[in-house]
Amino acid sequence: MKIIAVIPARYASSRFPAKLMQDLGGKTVITRTYQATIATKLFDEVFVVTDSEIIFNEIISNNGKAIMSIKQHESGSDRIAEAIQNLDVDIIVNVQGDEPFIDEISLKNLLETFKNDNSKKIDLASLMREISDDDEINNPNNVKVVVDQNNFALYFSRSTIPYNRDKIAGVIYYQHVGIYAFRKQALLDFYLLPMKSLEATEKLEQLRYLEFGKRIKMVETKHVGIGIDTPEDLEKARKMV
Repeated sequence: MKIIAVIPARYASSRFPAKLMQDLGGKTVITRTYQATIATKLFDEVFVVTDSEIIFNEIISNNGKAIMSIKQHESGSDRIAEAIQNLDVDIIVNVQGDEPFIDEISLKNLLETFKNDNSKKIDLASLMREISDDDEINNPNNVKVVVDQNNFALYFSRSTIPYNRDKIAGVIYYQHVGIYAFRKQALLDFYLLPMKSLEATEKLEQLRYLEFGKRIKMVETKHVGIGIDTPEDLEKARKMV
């Protein structure tokens, strides 16, 4: 089974333009993410796929592998699907370009779901972590997920799900952690499928998979990543480096 990691990398960002090219302890954010992904030794190959010549040249100049997007894309899945459609690969892991502190254990657990899936019931897998703080639970920027008894995703939402109508104690809330592992065919199918109402409403690409019957296996993690979305996030990351 050939497994690769793909890091979708846009230069533009509404909250923090050019964040992937910011200095982080002597290297750019995207280079640190790329090198940290390679260092896990979990992947046969690692690619950055980008619409930016600046990011493309940054990776190539650091002896990395990069692919230029041909089309404009609405989502990371679309960008990755275009890049991998002619590659000989079984499993593709989407690593976030603005999260340079890779958690190797979580990635390993994500890949194990496919290695143990002999009947190929899993189309893609992703991570979730338990949250209990009310501010985190009610924050629409934190995407929540509810799962069935076998940890397959039932729904993702920016709203508080499940809604605790009777204030029952012990209700568990999970935040979705946006790292995915895909079977190649699931990703190619996504690329050809239209955006439907749920995805358009919530602005969550994973809902397209659910709307068209794909099965998403959720894997629990304790890891709290540091995404670099603002200049303040970058300063925190610099202190960690």
